[in-house]
Amino acid sequence: MTGWWSQYYYLIIGVFFFAGAVVSTAAGKTSARTGRWIYRAKEPSTFWWVVAMYYLGALFFVALYLAR
Repeated sequence: MTGWWSQYYYLIIGVFFFAGAVVSTAAGKTSARTGRWIYRAKEPSTFWWVVAMYYLGALFFVALYLAR
């Protein structure tokens, strides 16, 4: 049996990635895969790389949702 969310799971994941990217951009810090914080003021190139990956992940999952 599938739940009501089964047709929207790509969209839900994409929205979470997008929200995480927006919050990271506004806060000036983001979480890395290693579990440490990356600050915009201390490591700007790494910070923007990680935030760009969040935005691209959001775009990817929303595109998957729209392609279904």
